[in-house]
Amino acid sequence: MTVSPDPAGHGAGRIGFFTVLYDEGCPICRTAHRWLESRAQLVPLAFVAAGSAEARARFPGLDHTATLRDLTVISDQGEVYADDGAWLACLWTLADYRGMAERLGTPALLPAARKFIRAASAVRRQTRGADYGDVCDDTCR
Repeated sequence: MTVSPDPAGHGAGRIGFFTVLYDEGCPICRTAHRWLESRAQLVPLAFVAAGSAEARARFPGLDHTATLRDLTVISDQGEVYADDGAWLACLWTLADYRGMAERLGTPALLPAARKFIRAASAVRRQTRGADYGDVCDDTCR
């Protein structure tokens, strides 16, 4: 992952915010969206439904079909993170998870993190469009 803290901390001077393109047809993504919103953020996260008219208008150069397959995060600087980079970028924004994101992004742990993220993505593809209700209730907070 190329996102790293700057000397001023909390993303100051580097990244002002991230836009997360998430699959609103996926119960896992909706749950992750709620969980991320409920955490203390060092870098603000804005959420936009992947493939939506808003996403297409805001990011016309993106492959919007791909954003429905893989979580995609765009910085206010225009940097695009997809798949495992996007998941780690989201964790990196959170006060309680930045250190974990940095550790998971190291060469020693990144292969294991990628396996976990790919497994979660496989489950996501299987549940997309299914109505399981919410995967997570208030106990996840």
